[in-house]
Amino acid sequence: MLNNIGLPGILLIAVVVLVLFGRGKISSLMGEVGKGITSFKRGVSEGTAELEKDAAEAAQDVTPETEKDKA
Repeated sequence: MLNNIGLPGILLIAVVVLVLFGRGKISSLMGEVGKGITSFKRGVSEGTAELEKDAAEAAQDVTPETEKDKA
């Protein structure tokens, strides 16, 4: 069913949504969507940084002190 929607159908849907909700409401909604995407990206990057930090801590040198002196 959705495979048959072309450019004219999408434009018609966009016009109907614009008439129903108005330009201001759609603009504020898109602004909130943008803030949500930005927040999501920030959370993903912070999570990745935290995982890398944990991996770096786990990969610290665990050679016993007596072995370090020999090298």
